Amino acid sequence: MDLAVILCLAMLLDAALGEPRWLWSHLPHPAVLMGRAVAALDQQLNTGAARQLKGVLAMTILAALAICIGLALQLLGALAELIVAAILLAQRSLVDHVRAVADALRLSVPEGRRAVGHIVGRDTSAMDEADVARAAIESAAENFSDGVIAPAFWFLVAGLPGLLLYKITNTADSMIGHRTPRHEAFGWAAARLDDVFNVIPARLSAALIAVSHRLSGTWRDIARDARLHRSPNAGWPEAAMARALDVALAGPRSYDGTRRHFPFVNDRGAKQIGALQIEAACTVLWRGWGTALALIALIAVVTG
Repeated sequence: MDLAVILCLAMLLDAALGEPRWLWSHLPHPAVLMGRAVAALDQQLNTGAARQLKGVLAMTILAALAICIGLALQLLGALAELIVAAILLAQRSLVDHVRAVADALRLSVPEGRRAVGHIVGRDTSAMDEADVARAAIESAAENFSDGVIAPAFWFLVAGLPGLLLYKITNTADSMIGHRTPRHEAFGWAAARLDDVFNVIPARLSAALIAVSHRLSGTWRDIARDARLHRSPNAGWPEAAMARALDVALAGPRSYDGTRRHFPFVNDRGAKQIGALQIEAACTVLWRGWGTALALIALIAVVTG
């Protein structure tokens, strides 16, 4: 079966079922297994001298393992490819987690802080309503790229080996790709490889949001705002999301108790936002997803 056809079916299956609790309460999710592999290598190799070189070795081991498992799973046939791809796509779960922040924020700001704390790494203790909403919307935009479009892109390019290679790299980046005393050297390879793998998907994610909201005339503004972001890739879907909602994203926030003054993306957009804008961001996610599905279906027809 053509990869584009399998991907279309996998996207639909993920959208319908998401992450079934009954299944993952009995079995470890593949993302959990990937995290355990990263953690084990971090514990074993991230010591002593030459930590950057050891980090390169760790990523080489993880990449080889992911590719080999992907190749083995491909031998099981199209159904196995479909199931694995659906499991590793995260559209439905992303929307569910983001919408949960909106629901919590409607109850109270403290409830909103608790909910958004599950999906962001920044300090939430002093967030006001607008801070909670911005954090949720930024997470929605970034994870649309990292959790949906990038896995779909690499599956389309290289099948399950490509998908698993991307996912293990993204998992490693989220765990060890930080500029901290422990991980700045060891996590360098994971962070750089993740940057490379997301160059095209991040811009594609922005384009999908732009096309689905008829923002083509503002692409130059999106590109300009994307460059304000500290990440070479995350700024693209965030800038497109900000334009689609006409809100200001990014801006000041706290990490580890330190207030950091990042510039706003789409500075002229609304800054006093809340649950309503979070709900609107969920609609943006589905419209971008639908545009991606239509594009992949077209590829399936053309190449079929």
